[in-house]
Amino acid sequence: MDRSAADITDVEARSLGHALRDMLARFNVVTAARCLVAVAALLLVLITLDPFADLRNPDVAAVVSGRLASTYISFGLLAAAAVLLTFTTDAPSLRSLVTPLHLCLAGWMLINLAFSESREISIQRFVLAASATTLAVLLPLLPPTQRSFNLCLGGAALVLLMTCYLGIVLAPHYATHTALDITEPQLAGDWRGSFSHKNIASPVMSILVYTGIYLSAVGSFVLGPAIALLAGIFLIFTGGKTSTVLCLAIYALASLVYVTRSLWLKRIICFAPLIVMNLLTVGSVVSPVLGSITRALPIDPSFTGRAEVWEFAVAAVAEKPITGHGYAAFWDGAAEGKTVQGSEWAVTAAHSHNSYLDLAVTIGLPGLLLVILIFVLAPLRNFQEVQAHNRSNALGKLFLTIWLFGLYFGVTETFLVERQNPVWFMFALAVAGLHFLARFQCVAQEEPDR
Repeated sequence: MDRSAADITDVEARSLGHALRDMLARFNVVTAARCLVAVAALLLVLITLDPFADLRNPDVAAVVSGRLASTYISFGLLAAAAVLLTFTTDAPSLRSLVTPLHLCLAGWMLINLAFSESREISIQRFVLAASATTLAVLLPLLPPTQRSFNLCLGGAALVLLMTCYLGIVLAPHYATHTALDITEPQLAGDWRGSFSHKNIASPVMSILVYTGIYLSAVGSFVLGPAIALLAGIFLIFTGGKTSTVLCLAIYALASLVYVTRSLWLKRIICFAPLIVMNLLTVGSVVSPVLGSITRALPIDPSFTGRAEVWEFAVAAVAEKPITGHGYAAFWDGAAEGKTVQGSEWAVTAAHSHNSYLDLAVTIGLPGLLLVILIFVLAPLRNFQEVQAHNRSNALGKLFLTIWLFGLYFGVTETFLVERQNPVWFMFALAVAGLHFLARFQCVAQEEPDR
């Protein structure tokens, strides 16, 4: 009897040991899968499936468009994997995303697609935007700990920087703008790395500078400074004046917000300069008074003749102020035949060079209002909650800085809700990160459950 009981106990112990080892193995596999999807998403957005485009090739646009299927499939599969990996372990976080404002925006986008002037184009591009945005929103949840999130973010940043610098050294004609480029040969010599344009490379490098500073602050004394230094040097050589100035100014602004306790003072610090900048740029083509003030300034707030594009876009908003002309469709063909004499070139612009104005053109004023409520106003309130509960303040400051950079970058460039645009991806990631940090405690390290 005693021996049998001992044998049974021994068998049970061995079975329990095997079960624990299986559970540990499954945990490691799931953890690895979550981190792999996070890194793959970052690299897909930052490096893309078509890096180092040959801008000397007149068919470069056709070449890129011919690979759209692989881009859609890649983003769709990664988004589906992210949903599956977070569905069981992060259900409370996912439920927190189901808010009246978020549902209103989703509903309005469906209405906009239905009334789009180019419905097929809008639906097609919205599918890609939805996949990329889903990845961005879920990416803060994928790595199981803050430490693994830092490793994923730092590793992807380092891979991107190495790719860009190798391109500069080994294939400069593919990594810099040249005098032989079909469009904008005047940018010859400006670095663009693996990106298609310096105006994409420069804001990404600014975000990587913030990433390097954050990693340094949390203890990565080699990886952090290396990323910040390499990204800062690359940023200077892109020739992106707006991003270079914003990089330093926004970090100073974010630091001021960080030490300010009052939410109302935070709002004044963040939004007062933003409102002034929009008034002196787009506002100058709407109001004669603002236009006279703008012309009296010693700088060119039109940023090299963008005033005519803004005028054209404002007229387009007046035509369809409620429904808009259709998500991501207006500038590709809906604008044809709508110019006035002397501004025919405006329709050749890829966008309105102002994120807020562009949204008014494409998804209407109600859509713009919803985007402002969700992506402009709510994040600052979430950051206030992060500070109030002392939840990962260093990570919260990183998200705050990226968010602020996006708000001000949007005054002169279009990126908000723009498909797989890397600035939009990182901006949406930062907004989602602030949303989650305001509601949940971030796991520091070595804990399997959130």
